[in-house]
Amino acid sequence: MKNIVIIDDESDILNMLERHLSRDSEYKVKTFSNPINAIASLPKDTDLILLDIMMPQMNGLDALPKLLEVNPKTKVLMMIAYSTLDKVLNAHRYGATDYVMKPFASLDVLSKKIKEVLRKN
Repeated sequence: MKNIVIIDDESDILNMLERHLSRDSEYKVKTFSNPINAIASLPKDTDLILLDIMMPQMNGLDALPKLLEVNPKTKVLMMIAYSTLDKVLNAHRYGATDYVMKPFASLDVLSKKIKEVLRKN
């Protein structure tokens, strides 16, 4: 079973992703609406973090290195609403495995991306 943590300040996104991913018996899902709380209580056995890049309490790029301190092998999939090359490059520079655009093309496309990221070494 893979442990997935979702960090997003939008409760609709959190609920939708949690419902969708929890349907797959391969995943155990935990959500946080605040990256500061996620940093303080991130499970050490987290396999994948879905991390929103724009949040009011702390942006995803600032949270990313702090989250990876807990477990540097955790994969991180950044959720980016307003893509710019600079944000994507910074996300990779800070340790993100990959990114996905919000709004999602479909939840099935997102699921495929998650499986792809989890397979990466």
